[in-house]
Amino acid sequence: MPIEPGQPAPDFELADQHGQTVRLADFRGRKNVVLVFYPLAFSGVCEGEMCALRDNISELENEDVQLLTVSVDSMFTHRAWADRENLTYPLLSDFWPHGATAQAYGVFDDKRGVAVRGTFLIDKEGVVRWSVVNPISQPRDIDDYRKALAALA
Repeated sequence: MPIEPGQPAPDFELADQHGQTVRLADFRGRKNVVLVFYPLAFSGVCEGEMCALRDNISELENEDVQLLTVSVDSMFTHRAWADRENLTYPLLSDFWPHGATAQAYGVFDDKRGVAVRGTFLIDKEGVVRWSVVNPISQPRDIDDYRKALAALA
């Protein structure tokens, strides 16, 4: 069951596509976080979603908001994909222990071994304020992110 709004966001420590450690706790008291789980790099729906985030980055990442994306792909896969698609925001690897962060957020598909499409808006105090979870085959609407961020402001 996915983490619900009003609950504390589980902390995590994951490597980005450059091998840098990113901790959710590092944003506490400083920035709201848009946390986006996706199944796999180099896949059609995921590519469309991640490129839409890239194309709308100024709305999703600024002095008040940090965009973080997470999949079970390795850091090396993320680096190749980021370079190919010009994705400059953090692509975090939930590779090992396999899917542990997705499991903590309740968005891990045990049968497929990947995350479903879960997005969580986490406030500066580390509390989930909004979420949406879609099946693997259904892309999320970026307008929903805009509305959630506007409501938080």
